[in-house]
Amino acid sequence: MIGFCTLFKKEILRFWKVLLQTVAAPILTAFLYLLIFSHVLEAHVQVYANVGYTAFLMPGLVMMSLMQNAFANTSSSLIQSKITGNIVFVLLPPLSYTEFFLAYILAALLRGLLIGAGVLAVGLLFTDLEIRHPLWVWIFACLSGGVFACVGMMAGIWADKFDHLAGIQNFAIMPLTFLSGVFYSIHSLPVFWQQVSHLNPVFYMIDGFRYGFFGVSDISPWQGLGVVVPTALVCAAWSLWMLRSGYKLRH
Repeated sequence: MIGFCTLFKKEILRFWKVLLQTVAAPILTAFLYLLIFSHVLEAHVQVYANVGYTAFLMPGLVMMSLMQNAFANTSSSLIQSKITGNIVFVLLPPLSYTEFFLAYILAALLRGLLIGAGVLAVGLLFTDLEIRHPLWVWIFACLSGGVFACVGMMAGIWADKFDHLAGIQNFAIMPLTFLSGVFYSIHSLPVFWQQVSHLNPVFYMIDGFRYGFFGVSDISPWQGLGVVVPTALVCAAWSLWMLRSGYKLRH
């Protein structure tokens, strides 16, 4: 376990040493979203009974921040290592692919959870939130962060330069998160767009996470879990396959 622990510690220190950029900045971004949307829509929108719009918005912002930063951690680490050439120092030691995978994924998940907790703490200054089902909150937070950490790993392995990574963030990650019900309930959409939203796995992640706070959601959390768990398994298996094949790492 020495190799795994060392690589895990290295990945944590990588973002911890620039905490202002990797943790404080995303929390500030979520805080600005909260200020703007809550100020404009609090008096005009109520999605669930006895739940104000600011309270409704908070779980979505927490999950959006968690997922985007879990993706950013693995993807940025791998692309930087590939461009600078120091990836060889990770590949040469007698580390198994599983150890390599777990060290990167768990460090990314830790960063995502840390930022999510920070966003939640800031949000509690503006609204009262009661966590009715903590287990659902924890399950969806960990699964969703793991999925995006795996996607970040795949993106970091595939990308040859930062432009490729920026393309994935701008044209895949951002649309999937913004159109997943972070700022609204899908029941407020026309029928066609409700059906389209059900094709977005991120919708199930955020909706299940929100259920843990309010006990109500757009769909059953069990249905969401039935989508998120297979998505997590597929992403994990694909990431491990890319590591084992040496795709764009050893070739």
